[in-house]
Amino acid sequence: MTYTPVTEAELAEVVADSFRSKRPLAISGGGSKDAIGRPVNAVPLSTKPLTGITLYEPAEMVISARAGTPLSELTAALDDRGQMLPFEPADWRGLLGSGPAEPTLGGLVAANISGPRRITAGACRDSLIGVRLVNGKGETIKSGGRVMKNVTGYDLTKLMAGSWGTLGVLTEVTFKVLPKPEASAGLVWQGLDDGKAVELMSAALASPFEVSAAAHVPAALASGTAQTVLRLENFESSIAYRREKLAALLKRFGAPDHLGSQACQGFWWQVADVAPFAQMDGAVWRISVAPSKAVALAQALRKDGDLQLFYDWGGGLVWLLASETPEIAEVISNVVRSHGGHAMLTRASADYRAETFSFGAQTGALSALGARVKQAFDPADILNTGRLGA
Repeated sequence: MTYTPVTEAELAEVVADSFRSKRPLAISGGGSKDAIGRPVNAVPLSTKPLTGITLYEPAEMVISARAGTPLSELTAALDDRGQMLPFEPADWRGLLGSGPAEPTLGGLVAANISGPRRITAGACRDSLIGVRLVNGKGETIKSGGRVMKNVTGYDLTKLMAGSWGTLGVLTEVTFKVLPKPEASAGLVWQGLDDGKAVELMSAALASPFEVSAAAHVPAALASGTAQTVLRLENFESSIAYRREKLAALLKRFGAPDHLGSQACQGFWWQVADVAPFAQMDGAVWRISVAPSKAVALAQALRKDGDLQLFYDWGGGLVWLLASETPEIAEVISNVVRSHGGHAMLTRASADYRAETFSFGAQTGALSALGARVKQAFDPADILNTGRLGA
């Protein structure tokens, strides 16, 4: 049995009944990210029938849609008006082997997934200005609104981003949007080691030349020659000027090659979608760390196992491919913790996710705070129970 309510009222009724009977629910949208986190043994509840754009005001750069609305539908509507979601949402279906499962807006928000532009435009949560949701007691809650001036009260909107369906079931989301860039271009340096690459990316991002993305792909994942790539966007004339200035600023790293708009777009799609690991076996980890510590973290990890990695967000995001063993999981967790970072197991078999790693689990004071928040929103613990950890 799968619950598939077609209205918010029906969904609230299902959750309220489950609360009274203490029946756990496995919350999902299109199902494209069901293979992330610990497996949830519960009755499925899908928000996929809750579809449709409910408000779009291009002049105000605000769009609202129900949680089950396919991301592609919202993107197409924005494309028609030359606008976009600022945070460049990724599509991990290839990485996760999700097949035809369609990413939905509710799943996008619940996972707080952001692509390469996150370093300048902010994360998904930063573009999210309003939500409607049903909490674990079946109560309907509205937070935020359709304008940026909604600042009174608790910011539950941001709390829902990245909560993975454990605090409430999203029914509608509202985003601020931005104009799409007129053009994009890339600067590519060949053959830099990790240390030089992060140094280059940090210098570029600290410059006044509006670099909107910065990534480094080591030689093993780049056909034998490492690539360090910067992206410039917006007006053609501005790109030409900034490209020249950046090349001069970074001349100590050598002369860069250029990527045109189409090639540049293709490269950043691959980075956002973690394409280098899509056809490779093994567990995939998403590690957030200060860029200044990224290279040391990578060196420490390489000492303890056969693994592959590449860098996004100027070094602040490290994508890691490793074997599925408890020993490697422990090494990764310890190394990341010692460097002040955070590791999320993004792809692995169901057995590995269930037995060897507590997905995204917090410890100490953060764990206690999270438990209090969970108790407030879902007192019977029926929403995606155990997905984020034991």
